[in-house]
Amino acid sequence: MKHKFTVLIYLALSLLIPAMALALDGNAILKQVDKNLQPESYEMYRKLINVEPDGSKKEFVLYSVKKGQDKMVALFLSPASEKGRSTLRLNDNMWLYIPNVGKPIRITSLQSVVGGVFNNSDILRLDYGAEYEAVNVVDEGEQYLLNLKAKTNSVAYDSLKMWVDKETQVPTTIECFAASGMLIKTLYYKEPKDFGDGLKRPSVLETDSPLYKGYKSVMIYAKIKKKELADEVFSLNYLPRVEELR
Repeated sequence: MKHKFTVLIYLALSLLIPAMALALDGNAILKQVDKNLQPESYEMYRKLINVEPDGSKKEFVLYSVKKGQDKMVALFLSPASEKGRSTLRLNDNMWLYIPNVGKPIRITSLQSVVGGVFNNSDILRLDYGAEYEAVNVVDEGEQYLLNLKAKTNSVAYDSLKMWVDKETQVPTTIECFAASGMLIKTLYYKEPKDFGDGLKRPSVLETDSPLYKGYKSVMIYAKIKKKELADEVFSLNYLPRVEELR
């Protein structure tokens, strides 16, 4: 009887321990976060608002499409001064197209085509799992804290601290750090919304930075919808034609 009891305990632990390990697999959690934030291939409308220290605002409306983990295009719809401009991201490479200004211009992840606190990497965000590896994960009760390290030195932030809501499996707060350990900015995911087709995620992303005291930038997501896209959409030659996708 004692032997049977020992065997039962061993079997129970053998089932429980892998389950616990799976629950605390940071890369598995990160993969689920990416899946919950956006479809693999989609179109999206969003408004970007830059808020100055004096309270004044500048707003931009963008139409974006993304495919897989490494391709994204964003088209500016307003203001009039920016209309028709588009940006392309392929892996870590980015370009800005300005109508009537010849060929697209190379841009970097830490620059910003709109000013404000969001940089080009934030605006042309790829899957987090495409750029970062989970170093460890900490169970903080209602949330997981993922400590993430950039896979290459070409990524905008060297490391991230990402707090993930256990129930919804989406981020609530992300702190972004330079290689020196300096905090560059903090991202806040807010206001969950049902976008349809099983996609429920935050509809607002805010950011502030100790490097830009008094400034704040906000992204408001109005629509995210699955859309099949050809690879040719994500090319320099297609940038003048992105409007045709709408």
